[in-house]
Amino acid sequence: MRLAVLDIGSRSVHLKIADLVPGGPPEPVATLKQSVHLAEATDRHGVISQDAIRRLVGAVTESEAVVAAHQVDDLVPLATSAVRDAANRNTVLAAIEDATGVRVRFFSGEEEARLTFLAARGWHGWSAGQMLLLDIGGGSMELACGSRTEPAVALSLPLGAGRLTRHHLPDEAPVHKRDVARLRKYVRSVLMEATAELRAQPVPVSAIATSKTFTQLARLTGAPKPTAGAPGRSTLARSDLRKWVPRLAARSDAERARLTGISASRAHQSLAGAIVAETAMELLDVRQVTICPWALREGVLLDRLAALGTPPLPAVAVPRARNHTLHRLHTVS
Repeated sequence: MRLAVLDIGSRSVHLKIADLVPGGPPEPVATLKQSVHLAEATDRHGVISQDAIRRLVGAVTESEAVVAAHQVDDLVPLATSAVRDAANRNTVLAAIEDATGVRVRFFSGEEEARLTFLAARGWHGWSAGQMLLLDIGGGSMELACGSRTEPAVALSLPLGAGRLTRHHLPDEAPVHKRDVARLRKYVRSVLMEATAELRAQPVPVSAIATSKTFTQLARLTGAPKPTAGAPGRSTLARSDLRKWVPRLAARSDAERARLTGISASRAHQSLAGAIVAETAMELLDVRQVTICPWALREGVLLDRLAALGTPPLPAVAVPRARNHTLHRLHTVS
């Protein structure tokens, strides 16, 4: 089976096409990533702007052309918390379907946590043992824990780096110590209330983190840059991360973007990402996390791979090819 996963996130629309063959990992065929910046275009009332909706529709249109060109058997178009939690999400979904015929669906936050845990387990293998997963997105934070393929506990909390930045930090830098302390206190209170069952689980053998937020924070604190085809296993230590919180708070977005690992597009939310990562690691008594390059998209692929022997989920109609120039397409040979 050739499966395409279309992941609509808070910053980008990311298409991943892979061949699924029982007994092996998903074999990458092609990827396409397009920036849409939904998080920045969402106001404090949760409304996504019309300009952002147009960008999103354009990105889905280009993605469906790639899907058709690669003769995909099935397409899974999914939206995470940026659209799922938007006040005008029905308008967003209708605009996509009217323009492209693609009916985007949602996973619950807990299902996202489960699938991301599955991806991390697939990447690290059974040697990870009892495994704790942390995943910070733009709108939400997913956590999961367990010793098997399926987590014993899976949680989704409104602690995404973009959401926290919009609602709890000032727009201008430097950010005062009291604002940092106030955000840390808020994050800790949410985690304390929501993670009692998670903290009651056996002590994890491995703590795994996935997402661009964790990857960039690891680079910021000294982890080597992954190389193509051999990403290695970089780590992020809580003690190193804690030192960087005040340094990020003291810098403007432009200054943060000049730091190792921090991209210009994520500089504005890097402080909130660091605060929630450091606070979660402290509360869960995690000294160090290992960075995993697989996340939700790979979890969807692995979940479908495991189900190849059973009736498939309802297929989404694959659109006919259109005349698009796929100048951002990366095909894996």
